[in-house]
Amino acid sequence: MIIEKAINVNIYWLIAWIKWLTVFLYTMGKVVGIGIANTKGGCIQNVTNAEALKGKGIKNDRKFRLNNEKECQITLIEIENINHFNNISETNIPPVEFRRNIITEGIKLNELVGKEFCIGSVKLKAHDLCRPCKYLQSKLGVNNFVKEFLLKGGIRCEILNNGKIVVGDIIK
Repeated sequence: MIIEKAINVNIYWLIAWIKWLTVFLYTMGKVVGIGIANTKGGCIQNVTNAEALKGKGIKNDRKFRLNNEKECQITLIEIENINHFNNISETNIPPVEFRRNIITEGIKLNELVGKEFCIGSVKLKAHDLCRPCKYLQSKLGVNNFVKEFLLKGGIRCEILNNGKIVVGDIIK
């Protein structure tokens, strides 16, 4: 009876640890790149940090507005999807050219839609997926972009507090 209880307790803690590890592995990512453009269609600048302003967007970015729509304030994309696309299309398109503000690594962004999360000290809420468009496909000079990025184009988020986002920040 004592051995049976000890086994049950150990199984309980093992399951709890596995659940924690799963959450940790799937919700901890990091920022590997930041891109901003001053004008619509303008050249994307690769920067090491960006100032996120609540309800407005990223300072000096083309999408920055005083009373910005919640899904237009900041965009994120996974480096893993960019690398996969470059592999299958035999291209070497730089990550910032995919025209998203934050390039992430190690996190499944689609799973964050409808949820709040943090990049460093900046709190965001993901509202929608970024759907690929023919304009970006044309700008990149590739034919299969829209098809390949249909569910891999990143997410659109609202900025919930002011702060600085820096390359290397943890996403949780």
